[in-house]
Amino acid sequence: MSTKTLANQKALVTGATSGIGRAIAVKLAEAGATVYLTGRRAELGKETVELIEKAGGTGHFIVSDVASIEDVRALAEEVGDVDVLVNNAGIFPFSSTPEQSLETYQQVFDVNVRGVYFLTAALAPAMIARKKGSIVNVSSIGADVGNPITSVYSASKAALDALTRSWAVEFGPHGVRANSVAPGPIRTEAAVTQAGEVFEKVSDTVPMNRVGEPEEIADVVLFLASDQSSYVNGAVVPADGGYLAS
Repeated sequence: MSTKTLANQKALVTGATSGIGRAIAVKLAEAGATVYLTGRRAELGKETVELIEKAGGTGHFIVSDVASIEDVRALAEEVGDVDVLVNNAGIFPFSSTPEQSLETYQQVFDVNVRGVYFLTAALAPAMIARKKGSIVNVSSIGADVGNPITSVYSASKAALDALTRSWAVEFGPHGVRANSVAPGPIRTEAAVTQAGEVFEKVSDTVPMNRVGEPEEIADVVLFLASDQSSYVNGAVVPADGGYLAS
């Protein structure tokens, strides 16, 4: 794939202060896009911009919390029209169902679903008017795998995939595509910290015998964001080393 498949395009990546989001922001910038990136932690956002600039790209960081509707609306207004929207921001506090707190339940859906919905609602009309645009939602194989402590997180990601399919049908006739990438176990600081020693054993459950790296998810996002995937719409693309196939 050409390294400048997004030349002269403008992209917005949420949750880009670390991990998968940071890798996506850098990858899209390397491909020629001017990247606007968001997150709650200003210092880490600045680090992402520095990585983008080091790679020869252009990045702008905006402090924003997608759990806040006010922040979402302000973000959409500040960034303006975009060619590519990557809804990556997400949280994954885990709990068994009987121990699930109402506060955390609400927080998961505010970030993983509501923020995505209303940011997309704010930015899609301009894409529709131009008859071109790509929306990429970062989902999870958790949407398709049962787990005793991820019920709320998994439900939020299943909702995200449902939005992807609905938007593909709603926006597709206007030249705007919507797709999801569903990562499997990926080596991020947050994942390693939350899972602890268990994370290192996860590779035993993956047919490729290893966990993935953030850059490997970023490659899939770049494909879905660019015209290289011009006829891909409404897809949920697993990037899981074959986990769902096993």
